[in-house]
Amino acid sequence: MASYLLGRLISLTTDSPSSDSPSARILVLISGSGTNLQALIDASLPGVIIHVLSNRKSAYGLSRAKAASIPTSYHNLIPYKSQYSADSEARAAYDADLAQLILAQKPDLVICAGWMHILSQTALDPLEKAGVDIINLHPALPGQFDGKDAIARAWRAFQDGEIEETGVMIHHVIGAVDRGEPVLVRRVMMTAGESVEELEARIHEVEHAAIVEGTKIVLEQRAERLRQQQQQQQQKA
Repeated sequence: MASYLLGRLISLTTDSPSSDSPSARILVLISGSGTNLQALIDASLPGVIIHVLSNRKSAYGLSRAKAASIPTSYHNLIPYKSQYSADSEARAAYDADLAQLILAQKPDLVICAGWMHILSQTALDPLEKAGVDIINLHPALPGQFDGKDAIARAWRAFQDGEIEETGVMIHHVIGAVDRGEPVLVRRVMMTAGESVEELEARIHEVEHAAIVEGTKIVLEQRAERLRQQQQQQQQKA
């Protein structure tokens, strides 16, 4: 995979916008239709989306990015599974290369917007070391329905009388799935007689606003953190 990754890094570095801009640099990870990506594209953010990376070649979000003149790339796990006999080894190699592909873009913030791949510490550690913030959108309340199919699981729990509300959260990404510190939480009341498809549509509407607001919060927090660091350095000087 070394020569493959080197070629990808050269291509990505060449095709990316200049890093001279003072705006925060945002990289978005996607796997699907990209409606949350579109919400970010349409929003007025204190930063610029410099790259969109998908682990699925057919993801419509790639077309959304290209329509907005945002560079894209594709990085899939399948070639790694054919090279390594153990799934754990394939995923570790994939995540290691993913981290390098991301870092080649020199982002300040990575947003997982419908990214259907669990980021292991192999991917997270290099990004953290480089000072890159990572956030994720998850369609559930903190500690409730971690992982996949969260909306359907919440709908079923409501039918069984177990819950009366669900929600959407934007959270920092850590090794434990959907367990990072929440940045923003939006509650959604369940409605009797509503189908799972209707609940999903309502959740998506909340997501589109939440991902924009959560991104702004994190970028503002990052800017404040950098200002404080600069002040401390000046005081020491």
